Amino acid sequence: MTPDTAVRQQEYTESDGWGRLNPRLFLVNLSVVATPLATFGATTVITGEITLQVLITFASFLITCLVISGISLMRLLTTRYRITEDRVELHKGRFFRSERSVPVDRIRSVDLTANPLHRIFGLTSLKISTGDQATSGGGLSLDGLSTRDAEALRRRLSELRHARQGLETADPDTDATLAALDWAWLRYAPLTLWGVGGVFIAVGTVYRTLHEMKVDPLELGIVKDIEERFGSVPLWYGLLLAFAVIVLTGVAGSTATFIEGWGGYHLDRPETGMLRVRRGLLITRSVSIEEQRLRGVEVAEPLLLRWAGGARLKAVASGLGDEDENSSRSRLTPPVPLGLARRIAADVLGEDAAPTTDAEFAPHPRAALRRRINRALIWSVLIAVPFVGLGLWLTPVLVHTGWITAVVLFSVGLAFAFDAYRNLGHALHGPYLVTRAGTFTRRTAALQRDGIIGWSITRSVFQRRAGLLTLGAATAAGGGVYKVRDVAVSDGLAFAEDAVPGLLAPFIERVPAGAGRG
Repeated sequence: MTPDTAVRQQEYTESDGWGRLNPRLFLVNLSVVATPLATFGATTVITGEITLQVLITFASFLITCLVISGISLMRLLTTRYRITEDRVELHKGRFFRSERSVPVDRIRSVDLTANPLHRIFGLTSLKISTGDQATSGGGLSLDGLSTRDAEALRRRLSELRHARQGLETADPDTDATLAALDWAWLRYAPLTLWGVGGVFIAVGTVYRTLHEMKVDPLELGIVKDIEERFGSVPLWYGLLLAFAVIVLTGVAGSTATFIEGWGGYHLDRPETGMLRVRRGLLITRSVSIEEQRLRGVEVAEPLLLRWAGGARLKAVASGLGDEDENSSRSRLTPPVPLGLARRIAADVLGEDAAPTTDAEFAPHPRAALRRRINRALIWSVLIAVPFVGLGLWLTPVLVHTGWITAVVLFSVGLAFAFDAYRNLGHALHGPYLVTRAGTFTRRTAALQRDGIIGWSITRSVFQRRAGLLTLGAATAAGGGVYKVRDVAVSDGLAFAEDAVPGLLAPFIERVPAGAGRG
């Protein structure tokens, strides 16, 4: 603990004065105006001319940014906060005043985030979460604290929480590291399907922006130059080249995203009963997860990552916000080797071995395999039928194209059907319910049985004919429901009863012995 930090903590304890946001936030707000200026300059360079539409668009961007900057400046001048022994108070607004107070007992985590502009000016955004799932009302945020003040504030809140709960605060010099970044993991970065999708999203965004400015992208000089160079090449060569460019661009984008998102990654226990994930190269993030709200873990293995022996680990915990916030804040690791993900899962849960590894999965009925094979057959036929129909009307070539397409798609679909069936599994392992499913992304989740608050049972028409059901374990943590897919009816109900005895009993109608005789 630095002397400066100690002084600031003493101020929080002994002073009733109100703190304010750092004045450097004003410079951050003024920097927003650089966005329309950069857009204007880039458009001028690309098009080589300044049109009336470009000027109008630039003016609208500039006015919008100035309004946002004015609002931000008002927030800087009117926002005040303070910490007492039992609560955090926040007052803001001049014309529309807002006063919020969060009891220290309700604080579940304190997260720190700093984007590049904040980092340039030495600022950080601090968010206090109370664990409420609603997007509003779940704590409070202070956008524009100095990094030193934010760290001191986070530590002060931690001390207050531990004092009120009777826990000991961890020694800052104690090494409680669970995992740290290994740049060898970078080899897993390109193995995400969204990288290629990101290329199309970026191209679509640029096209829409230029279109709004009344600029035809196809008439730009760089596009014309590409057309002159490659306009005479065969179609197959052009498609192959375009595919290669898209894949390479997607790989580069995925790699850059990994470096930015997971640079400086560190998973540790900074204090008793708390997990903390720190990551980010340009935008730094520090996310805290209270261990008493941890209900399990989930190991996700996207297809390409699974083939390479990699996986990602997520926490199944309550109090991480709405669906979007939960998806971001629950990430415990980047793509890492599967063995390491399992080891970290065991450390996080405080077990000798991860339940996602040691659980003995029960097999699922062969009817579940038939469902997946039928699904592959139906999709193959649906895609091939239009070719065959047009072929009967126009040319036999399309008929051959149709049946060949159906055979190829069904062969691929059959392989995926068997893989999806092999990935099905469910088990009870000590205090955990473990379920596994998925082929494009195989997910293995271990959920504490005492965290299950209900069951959902769904049966489609085809499942009823096959004697199957999907059993969902409802919980207040993570995704909300963790499903055991396509299990036999009797096995599913017995499994639910064994997992949480008595929870399903009020909804089961028992047939008296001998009622079906005679």
